[in-house]
Amino acid sequence: MVRPSCRRKIAQQAVAHYAISIRLACSTFSISKTCYRYQAKLSNDNALIAEQLIELTEENTGWGFGLCFSYLHHVENYVWNHKRVYRIYCELTLNCVLSQEED
Repeated sequence: MVRPSCRRKIAQQAVAHYAISIRLACSTFSISKTCYRYQAKLSNDNALIAEQLIELTEENTGWGFGLCFSYLHHVENYVWNHKRVYRIYCELTLNCVLSQEED
């Protein structure tokens, strides 16, 4: 199954390159027009979260996501949502660093 974000990109390319209508592209690739027009709002906080996570994992190599998030939340008093921090943690592939070092 292809994710909606991938189908959106394909639909946008079809509209740009083959001059088909947005309506036809959306129905062809099974996405809504809302999905077609959606643009993510990236926050400057994401860069700060990434920076903090990298710094924490370099200093404390044995820490996983749980300890990193707990430290940021309780010691540094950041109020970021755990799902957001985890998404960035996975995007940085910090969840794979420990397992690669053990090999």
